[in-house]
Amino acid sequence: MPAAALKPKPLPTQSTAKRAVLLDSPYAPAEKRPLPAGRPREWYVTHNRRLKAMRLAIALLDSGVYVPNQARDETIRSTAQSIGVHPPSATTCHMVRALMRYSR
Repeated sequence: MPAAALKPKPLPTQSTAKRAVLLDSPYAPAEKRPLPAGRPREWYVTHNRRLKAMRLAIALLDSGVYVPNQARDETIRSTAQSIGVHPPSATTCHMVRALMRYSR
């Protein structure tokens, strides 16, 4: 028997499912650890902005928005509200689109 026949079928994704796949919300976030001390304030602001942008990009991809052109500021902000994140700034929205662009 070929090895491929022994593998179980993967679960359907947004693109292969017959109907929309719902977000797994609410989810349990990973345990937070304190950030390293002694860095400039700008480093912490940028770090937290990147984390927020990654969370939003993942949520957008899970909801079926795959192209940065589809991710307008309103779409990103409504996704942030649906996953329980404060509304992002224009800079964070730009970063979300950049993450979606360069993930390919």
